[in-house]
Amino acid sequence: MPFLQQHMMKEADDATLIREYKESGRLDYLAALYERYMNLVYGVCLKYLDEESSKDAVMQIFEELIEKVKNHEVQNFRGWLHVLSRNHCLMKIRASKGRIVSMDDNGFMESGENIHPENGFNLEANLQVMERCLETLPEEQKRSVNLFYLQEKSYREVAEITGYEMTKVKSYIQNGKRNLKICMEKN
Repeated sequence: MPFLQQHMMKEADDATLIREYKESGRLDYLAALYERYMNLVYGVCLKYLDEESSKDAVMQIFEELIEKVKNHEVQNFRGWLHVLSRNHCLMKIRASKGRIVSMDDNGFMESGENIHPENGFNLEANLQVMERCLETLPEEQKRSVNLFYLQEKSYREVAEITGYEMTKVKSYIQNGKRNLKICMEKN
């Protein structure tokens, strides 16, 4: 691929790469897009699977994307990919326990079994409540909590990424965690 085209792909926004992939069917557009978020996908997978299974899942999720991106209108690729990755991992876990699980047309899991076998609560429902509650937090708290807990960045890294002072980062994370807990208890 010519250098100029590679550079243009790296500079293009997510929506442009999705549109180009859908129009041309060329995997290099999808690969350029996925490359941006592979660390996110791997991080999500590591929360559910062991290291080797997580590496396999990263490749399997890319293979899923080849068809799913063509068939879905994706507004926020990063968020959509996060949910898709989480659901992929949960499906793997259930499959290893002999459960029947399917994905609906939007990439969300469906199952007749609602109880998580290890600890007796609905993991998927709690994750969905947490995601909804995360969206209700003030922007500084949401961003700091997301980076610290979901992307596993250190306080220093959160401060560097956001530009917030270290004391503010610690405050945003502490208050965000408290507000998230309160919101989840209400729901």
